[in-house]
Amino acid sequence: MSPSEPVYQLVNRDLLKTLMSRTGSGQSVTIRELAQRAGCSSTVVGALVSGAKQCVVASTAHGIARVIGVDTLILFTPVGRSVPVPRRETPVSVVRAAV
Repeated sequence: MSPSEPVYQLVNRDLLKTLMSRTGSGQSVTIRELAQRAGCSSTVVGALVSGAKQCVVASTAHGIARVIGVDTLILFTPVGRSVPVPRRETPVSVVRAAV
């Protein structure tokens, strides 16, 4: 994760699952297909779907939204000063810089 790349938090994993079952093209997409087409690993997408992961870098959020066929802000919200990153998902470089 690049320290300069913004982080996005998934708004609702049930919405992600629903949109995966019927994308903008009307077709469903599997975790593996979504990951491949979005340019990220299936582990990341699977963790988002399961709730094990809540945050991804901007490029991943944009890729997932693009494949599903919705605006990024339908699925994700930017994490910044007003929306804190959950501690367990804060990049190590950010934690070290804050200390």
